[in-house]
Amino acid sequence: MDSLPRVARGRTAKVLTQRWDGAGLRRRPDELIVEEPLEIRLDDHLVATTMRTPGHDFELAVGLCHGDGLLGGAPVLTCRYCGTGSAVDSEFNVVSVDTGGAAPVPEPRVSTTTSACGLCGSTSIDDLRARIGPLGDTAPWPLELLAAVPDRVRPSQELFEVTGAVHAAAAFDRAGEPLVVREDIGRHNAVDKVVGRLLLDGALPASDLGLYVSGRAGFEIVQKAWAAGFTAVVAVSAPSALAVETARQAGLTLAGFVRDGHDGEPATCNLYSGQEGDGSGAA
Repeated sequence: MDSLPRVARGRTAKVLTQRWDGAGLRRRPDELIVEEPLEIRLDDHLVATTMRTPGHDFELAVGLCHGDGLLGGAPVLTCRYCGTGSAVDSEFNVVSVDTGGAAPVPEPRVSTTTSACGLCGSTSIDDLRARIGPLGDTAPWPLELLAAVPDRVRPSQELFEVTGAVHAAAAFDRAGEPLVVREDIGRHNAVDKVVGRLLLDGALPASDLGLYVSGRAGFEIVQKAWAAGFTAVVAVSAPSALAVETARQAGLTLAGFVRDGHDGEPATCNLYSGQEGDGSGAA
């Protein structure tokens, strides 16, 4: 699919608030991130309802279906708003992913997925290994390149600059250049949007790309990276123990606590998974 229609949606909203500055309360406007439910359907079968920041909704829907293994290898033919009636009536909060019936009929999630929630433990590592398999041998990633990724993604984090309330995810290449950057109130949504964009562009598996996340690297983040074929995950915060175990099973390089070097200090990171190398600074 070369391009998808985009609907202009408000991603931020101005709210009047009161700021306490130590001397008293002062009224001032504040710009907040918008959070709305998105119902995702696959061939008109309900998959899930997730809380998200509007924008790149087709990518989110496709990325979630791919990460959860719902497409079953079927190509995505089209994406469209609505699926249950008029797109205006549903306020552009329903998206249907169409494979022409080639994908298996999905089992819907029984409750709304919050913006903080991913798979919530519904998939085990054994399930992933059976569905995806290890990544195999890949070229090592220079640690200095991984440690520099946050600085290179930051200029594209426009919503965070305005609201301070969203997560970012980015696909970056072997030169450390961000290729796709997405922001969302949900960290899993941001990753799904990146994966969805790559899938729609025919760029999966992402075997020569890394995935950056602006928060922690939980199991679900690593699972989504593994399913998309990324060979490295870079996180600003810590991973979970299960995320590290999953990355090691996948053969995925996982770096956490990534810090840029400033004021003469070197860039640093913790390497949790990946080859230790020969001391040359490669993972």
